[in-house]
Amino acid sequence: MAHATFDESLAKPTAAWGAVVSMTLCVAVLIASEFMPVSLLTPIASDLRLSEGQVGQAISISGLFAVMTSLSIAGFTRNIDRKVVLSIFSLLLTISGLIVTFAPNHAALMSGRALLGIAIGGFWSMSTAVVMRLVPESAVPKGLAMLNAGNAIAATISAPLGSFLGDYIGWRGAFFFVVPLALTALSWQWMSLPSLPPSRRTTQGNVFRLLRRRQVALGMTAILLLFMGQFALFTYLRPFLESVSGYSVSALSLVLLAMGLAGAAGTWCISRLLSTRLYSIVIVIPLVMAALALLLIAMSSLKGAVAALLIAWGFFGTAAPVGWGTWLSRVLRDDAEAGGGLQVAVIQFAITIGAAAGGLLFDWTGWWSSFAFAAALLLGSSLAAWVAWIEWEHSQ
Repeated sequence: MAHATFDESLAKPTAAWGAVVSMTLCVAVLIASEFMPVSLLTPIASDLRLSEGQVGQAISISGLFAVMTSLSIAGFTRNIDRKVVLSIFSLLLTISGLIVTFAPNHAALMSGRALLGIAIGGFWSMSTAVVMRLVPESAVPKGLAMLNAGNAIAATISAPLGSFLGDYIGWRGAFFFVVPLALTALSWQWMSLPSLPPSRRTTQGNVFRLLRRRQVALGMTAILLLFMGQFALFTYLRPFLESVSGYSVSALSLVLLAMGLAGAAGTWCISRLLSTRLYSIVIVIPLVMAALALLLIAMSSLKGAVAALLIAWGFFGTAAPVGWGTWLSRVLRDDAEAGGGLQVAVIQFAITIGAAAGGLLFDWTGWWSSFAFAAALLLGSSLAAWVAWIEWEHSQ
């Protein structure tokens, strides 16, 4: 483990794209592992003699540990080579897959998922800062777009892949499927990542102190509202499509797949504009998503229109994190690791609160209310991003 400080002026002058691709593979495996239980709740519950609610905790516990890790990781790893740190998280991903595969009971299942949460929180927290050191500043949006494309594709295919594998090789086989992929990502990272000793400017202590900066507080508010709004709607797409729009399960799966592919395309298209139009993009994206949410309410009975609106939602919504990752690389250039930890915690918290609030509205007053709530939150995100832009212009 390296304890030497790192001079940013000595950073690699050429882009290490192989390392970025290895990180993309790891991100895809992390996200696929996180959401795979969604389609495997019933067989897991039956095999371990648990309720489906108990098995559902396997998703929430990984999110909880991801938040805890993202808030503390900068302090715990401040003297360790970042290559070693990322490799440790990839190793935890592998161990998690093995523990869940062979879990004999609820406690073992939860412990494996907790390790996965640590890997998710730690890896995502450091991803922006590491990409900033692997590629030139002008290529950072492209690097972040690659990571987010891996995220989008994995989030899209994880549930149907888990269901497919579960039918043929059982739920344990489905979870074991990620182990060789995790080992591949670990090996590739170790071979392709250069040594990345910690920066002497790495923030130590409580990451919440970053919120004392007005620009950071505004940006994190916009991120919070964006992800709350996104998941207040996205979490309940399946019941909306089945019960309101009349989609069959196969047609629904095709729409969700198209959304994921549109998201991958959106990250590439929008990343090309981030170097010159960063604030315009993070202001406009939630504004467009708010309009899409309202149009979904108005056109809920028109299958073709609903499909087109959701594909557009995937295009813009998946690209939004790339914009805010680029924002982080500029506003917190000297504290990117701590800022990344704070950002991941805000996102995980927003997803949890947004999905819960959307669910309450969905049950109490109908599906349209959660969609309207999402639109209001997204409008708030656009407003906060606009104020952040004004603050940035005044500080220059």
